[in-house]
Amino acid sequence: MFKCNFHLCIIKMNLKRTLDVVVISDVHLGTYGCHAKELLTYLKSIQPQKLILNGDIIDIWNFSKRYFPKSHMNVLRRIMKMANNGVEVIYITGNHDDMLRKYTDLEFGNLKLVDKYVLDLEDKKAWVFHGDIFDSTTNGSAKFIAKLGGKGYDLLILINRFVNWCLEKAGKEKMSFSKKVKDSVKKAVSWINNFETIAAELAIEKGFDYVLCGHIHKQQSRIVTTEKGSVHYLNSGDWVENLTALEYSNSSWSIYQFNQNRSLIVEEVDNETEYASDLLSKILAL
Repeated sequence: MFKCNFHLCIIKMNLKRTLDVVVISDVHLGTYGCHAKELLTYLKSIQPQKLILNGDIIDIWNFSKRYFPKSHMNVLRRIMKMANNGVEVIYITGNHDDMLRKYTDLEFGNLKLVDKYVLDLEDKKAWVFHGDIFDSTTNGSAKFIAKLGGKGYDLLILINRFVNWCLEKAGKEKMSFSKKVKDSVKKAVSWINNFETIAAELAIEKGFDYVLCGHIHKQQSRIVTTEKGSVHYLNSGDWVENLTALEYSNSSWSIYQFNQNRSLIVEEVDNETEYASDLLSKILAL
């Protein structure tokens, strides 16, 4: 009996994929749209040397003490456990967690809080930041409107989930309201293209090989070339609609997309850490 359990433990350990760097963004913990359970499954399946949280991990804009499920807390616990086990965790602030920016460069063991980050990858350099700096609606007087839009987006996702539950019961294909809006509205498509172009051009001017962003909830990997040079633009997407992450291994980047039907054997029990609870308490006190 003991040998069987030991063998199962080895199988579980071997199923973890070893990666150099993992980048996730736009998780929006504390909102109805967050796919915390799926993210937790993903985090349990990997063993990165460095985990970069590229903004909007905790949605402080829409945060409520009335809604922060156990599954959301478990994501924080998993991240803290990874940090405690030697994974370097870089938390880059975004617009939905911009209140943390007054604590920039604060360190908790292996976890560091920053506004932007330069990642050394062998003989190349990657510039990592959330990307809200390019969005005028998240700054100044328009910020209030952006916050209202965030609440409306969360409500849209909640309604979308109910509709998809009905469609699934009827044996029909699921649909995404927000994706249909983004894909059909020319202004939204143009804004995304402009965002990517501006980020890439700025990275080229600064001499970076890669530029990594989040914010727009659209995963991407493409080479952008201008008269001044070229750069590899990457976007980690989100864990509200697309359930994606960026992974760096064997000297190359790839986009990971969570598959609900993918079979993964993961640890069944996580020891709760006071560290995660302390971190959440400090956020609530801001």
